[in-house]
Amino acid sequence: MSYFQRYPVAFSDRYLRKLRDKILGCPYLAINNLNRDFVGTRGFSVVFRRSHLSQVEHQFPYFQPYLERALEPSCNGFYLNPLVLQIGSRVDPHIDRSLRSYCKTIQTPLRVSVLYVEVPGGMEGGELILRNHRQQVGQIKPQVNLLIDFQGNLTHSVNQVKTAGMRLSLVCEQYDLSERELREIPELTVESRAMGLKSLNSVNP
Repeated sequence: MSYFQRYPVAFSDRYLRKLRDKILGCPYLAINNLNRDFVGTRGFSVVFRRSHLSQVEHQFPYFQPYLERALEPSCNGFYLNPLVLQIGSRVDPHIDRSLRSYCKTIQTPLRVSVLYVEVPGGMEGGELILRNHRQQVGQIKPQVNLLIDFQGNLTHSVNQVKTAGMRLSLVCEQYDLSERELREIPELTVESRAMGLKSLNSVNP
């Protein structure tokens, strides 16, 4: 069984530079709104249904090429978040269930997609560790422009970053939700400690 797939050189260098600059310049970027497993990290999150994908791409056009490539056709609910780690940052072991804040019965995502947008040269630490129960099934050293897809039911963590510089990734949890579950998640919402919870139907970052 293959627990994850690697796609090196997923995008053009030009797109990657634009993506980095737009994420770092976004007013939503702040100390992370994610749970306590995300130690010393920054980011923001976009929650949306597939029915509102075009609105996401309108509000955040720099996400469009990533979403076009990464989204699984069978999935209908998404939790998208840029994630910034710097020296001393880490992510403790967890299983993604970010949409449970809206619907308690939601299970794990079908898959999680991670694009490494920027990685410090000669980085020590910062590896993505994947586990199936107690068995380690992957240890991925981040590389710029590497896209990773892994099974959404895997426990995963990021080792503490020991090198100065910025480790920037773009992560998308992808869910295959029932009609009832889908009705309980927002059509389109941004979560950010910089600006609170906002409906993006009326917000243009």
